[in-house]
Amino acid sequence: QELWVETEFDSDGDGRKDRMHVDVTRQRQTETEGLKVAVIYESSPYFAGTANDRKSLWNVNQEIGATPPPRTSQPPARFQPVRARISNSEVTTWVPRGFAVVHSEAPGTGLSQGCIAIGGPTEEQAPKAVIDWLNGRAKGYTSLTGDTEVIATGWATGKVGMTGTSYNGTIPIAAALTGVKGLEAIIPIAPNTSYYHYYRSNGLVRHPDGWLGEDIDYLYDFVASGDPAKRDYCNKTVRDGLFARGRDREHGDYNDFWAARDQMNRINNVHAATLMAHAFNDFNVVPEHSVRIYEALKKRGVPVQAYYHQGGHGGAPPLEMRNKWFSRYLYDVQNGVEKDPRAFIVREGAERNAPPTPYADYPNPAAKPVPVFLLSGGNSAGKLSMDHKSGQGSEALIDDVSQAGRALAQMPRSENRLLYSSPILKTPVHMSGYSTITIRLASSKPAANLSVWLVALPFDSAGPMAVFNVITRGWADPQNWRALTKGGNYTSMVPGEPLVPGRFYDLTFSLEPDDQIIPAGKRIGLMIMSSDRDFTLWPRPGTALTVELDRTSMELPVVGGKVALEKAFGN
Repeated sequence: QELWVETEFDSDGDGRKDRMHVDVTRQRQTETEGLKVAVIYESSPYFAGTANDRKSLWNVNQEIGATPPPRTSQPPARFQPVRARISNSEVTTWVPRGFAVVHSEAPGTGLSQGCIAIGGPTEEQAPKAVIDWLNGRAKGYTSLTGDTEVIATGWATGKVGMTGTSYNGTIPIAAALTGVKGLEAIIPIAPNTSYYHYYRSNGLVRHPDGWLGEDIDYLYDFVASGDPAKRDYCNKTVRDGLFARGRDREHGDYNDFWAARDQMNRINNVHAATLMAHAFNDFNVVPEHSVRIYEALKKRGVPVQAYYHQGGHGGAPPLEMRNKWFSRYLYDVQNGVEKDPRAFIVREGAERNAPPTPYADYPNPAAKPVPVFLLSGGNSAGKLSMDHKSGQGSEALIDDVSQAGRALAQMPRSENRLLYSSPILKTPVHMSGYSTITIRLASSKPAANLSVWLVALPFDSAGPMAVFNVITRGWADPQNWRALTKGGNYTSMVPGEPLVPGRFYDLTFSLEPDDQIIPAGKRIGLMIMSSDRDFTLWPRPGTALTVELDRTSMELPVVGGKVALEKAFGN
């Protein structure tokens, strides 16, 4: 069944409310026997195709804080004026299990009207309109411009669950932010919950893994598959207007533009039971996107569970978990899912879809922050110690973006990084949660990248454990030192300021959250470098960062706390 649902907004400036393209797949008995069913709903800007031209990414060869060289937009995706079937996604999974399946195309894509929003308010209001239609509160029509209505209340119970992966996982949370009645449960998989956290880190311009040079305007062009007649208006108003004014690619600071695209700022409206899914080695949509929302919903008392695996981007929870979640909250099946453990984690070395290990919560409730300190020798291999020893002095590194982080971690000596490692672990170390660094540093230039990795040494060259060489990583802009006084979620409106070359500054920030068991026989390494060639801008080599070791430390979230780490270190 194909239809267009009318929204409450006019984003393309034509004086008429935008309509969203929708399809429905439901059991024949909903027509012949009066059967009423709940709905699984997926919305996406990708269903009509994308414009993948990597030549149009931003040129990352630029100095930090400089005006970026201009970017040329890629040709848009091909417009398909007839598309009765939006997607088959989710149909074979849920229709046989007693749910109808609904798909819709996001504003400005496919046959949906409006302008592309990329995290803007219409991206929340569009799925809300579809849910309202399923509950008889909005109107649906058989055509884009006609007035023949389509009614859903004869077959829909009004209870809706949303799911999807990546951008498609972002939209369920976006819909839930409206507090719309009828959206009872969501399963977001690897969702992008803040476009700032996707394209920036702690004041620094930082790109998603595999998409060096991507920014919010490139993503706009990437999904531009809507009506060509509307593109000039939308490009001028959104991409070349709102986005150009707000993205601040020169400084990388958080501002009102990014705050409007940060789901955390409206999280108090969410009441839908949430099963969150993410991967700890996802450095496209980094895991903090899910962890911060999961923690916020816990505090609000919203029913919530977390499923994490050790792979890369994507990866849904097992079907049994998803079916229990939707059955409980859309059909009120008393299956006890709300009494299950809060967190399920696929352990190291297992396949992504292997049965997960249950835990009482995430982070692991037994994890406690344990401070470790730096002992001199970082250009070769300094030591990571549980004992603070003063008089370690300062050590410097020279930025050279041509040196990849993985190579630097394996070099016996390098002037391009500082590396400090623990003793060989005598027992495994289970880390769960955020690792947080406090660092005192000086730069030889007014602006510099700062990248920090936790690594497991020596690196495994191949095999299923190779992905765990990099335990976690994080990035920050030293120019934002005034705001970087604590770890956790970064939303400071305090702008950065040029550094005084040679002056020391104190910064504290968190690396990406993780849950990993580092096996006995390994060493835990802390690596500090400037540019990260897979994620940051690429300035000319030569910037010197000097780290004062006595005022630099790391807190590791160790299950079992200090006692467990002492045992592993052999103290």
